[in-house]
Amino acid sequence: MEQITERRPVNGPYVYGYVRRTSSQARHAALADSLVEYCRQHELTLCGLFTEWGTVAEVRSAAFVGLLDVLVLPDTYGVVLPARSHLGPKRIVAERERQIGQTNARLIVVRSAKPRHGDLRPVDAGPVARRKGGV
Repeated sequence: MEQITERRPVNGPYVYGYVRRTSSQARHAALADSLVEYCRQHELTLCGLFTEWGTVAEVRSAAFVGLLDVLVLPDTYGVVLPARSHLGPKRIVAERERQIGQTNARLIVVRSAKPRHGDLRPVDAGPVARRKGGV
């Protein structure tokens, strides 16, 4: 008898993480670990992690351009973020979200400061995932 689907290893959907490092190496490691755990719980394959180092001053930084490059690969499902603020300051977030949207990749936000009602594009883990022991 075969195992039920939930107990079989799955390949994909393929996602890439994106974080902004603004504090210690320990905090960066904790953020990376939280993305790994989120992906494990939601049967997503985390293929890589892009890190924005330092202050974000422009939309097209090296890390963000690298992210956009992998988001257009045929098997890529989306990008996973700890929070929208990891895309940068408010003045840059909207443009980065627009550019991610142009790739047809999903924008998966593990936690959000305030849910955006009526926004069909981004996926937010929201309070339900946190109640179940998620991040």
